[in-house]
Amino acid sequence: MTQSMPNNRYQKHLLKVSMGPNDDDRDNNGNDDNDTNVIVKVKPKVKKPSLYRVLLLNDDFTPMEFVVEVLARFFQMNLEQATQVMLHVHQNGVGECGVYTYEVAETKVTQVMDHARKNQHPLQCVMEKK
Repeated sequence: MTQSMPNNRYQKHLLKVSMGPNDDDRDNNGNDDNDTNVIVKVKPKVKKPSLYRVLLLNDDFTPMEFVVEVLARFFQMNLEQATQVMLHVHQNGVGECGVYTYEVAETKVTQVMDHARKNQHPLQCVMEKK
């Protein structure tokens, strides 16, 4: 006989619980008849996804205005935030654009790199585990 598991967020487990022997619980053959079935809901353990930093690397050829445009377009920064990050990248060689799950970070890096290549700029964008 095949038993299917419930198709919901919680797995249901059937536990057989014995309450111990008692003279009143014995059947005519002397066997214990005090087992009880209990259904227990077990909440699955959910692990938080790893986070990744998206970083811009400085170069000597990409115009500062283009970097500000990239930060505004792909990282939803306002003009002031984008300018601050661009200056940080310019002065320190690298700057953080945001922190995302793996798939989102990978997509942002690809979008920035494609946009830079399309506009013939050598801008580099990378991701690293936080």
